[in-house]
Amino acid sequence: MALLGSKPSDDGLLGLLEEAGANAQRTCLLLRDLLRDFPEHAELAEEILRCENEGDRITHDIIHGLSTDRGHRPFDFTDGHQLATALDDIVDDAEQAADQLVIYKVEAPMEQAVLLADVLVGASEQVARALTALREQRDLAPHLVEIHRLENEGDRLARDGVASLFAGGIDPMVVIRWKDIFETIESAIDACETVAHELEGIALKRRR
Repeated sequence: MALLGSKPSDDGLLGLLEEAGANAQRTCLLLRDLLRDFPEHAELAEEILRCENEGDRITHDIIHGLSTDRGHRPFDFTDGHQLATALDDIVDDAEQAADQLVIYKVEAPMEQAVLLADVLVGASEQVARALTALREQRDLAPHLVEIHRLENEGDRLARDGVASLFAGGIDPMVVIRWKDIFETIESAIDACETVAHELEGIALKRRR
């Protein structure tokens, strides 16, 4: 799924998308580190919030570029807007999961949640690599296939994690809190897959 027809003037927007991917990957890594030892390093939640603010800035710059530089877009406005929004959703969901850990006063991490966060890290890494490949006009397919595989793995882990909550005789309030956290992390993984779908569509259009 190599890309053809890119112009040097594309680099500004493609560079911003690559920056958004790197920021999403960093946010997911921080969430995984926060979750592994929570609440030992609760200060990482503040760093995640800074990443979320940075993601908002990058998204604004991408959409502004799509709106103003009509003659040199590497793809159409709708595709670019949807891609930028999906990238922002990864960061927003990761930040929400970090916020939930703090608000719910989680006392210790669940193994299944850490495993799910590992999947999110892997998916976000593939997103970042795919966006670099987009800018460098390299094949996206290996990264997109891996994102889809990881999304399926995330679905399985999320189901197993929620099932374990109801099977363990845990306090109902703890069940509700962890169910929310599982669903939020899974939503971030789903956003990675949305990015993959958008990139696949962009690549197909540019090959025509």
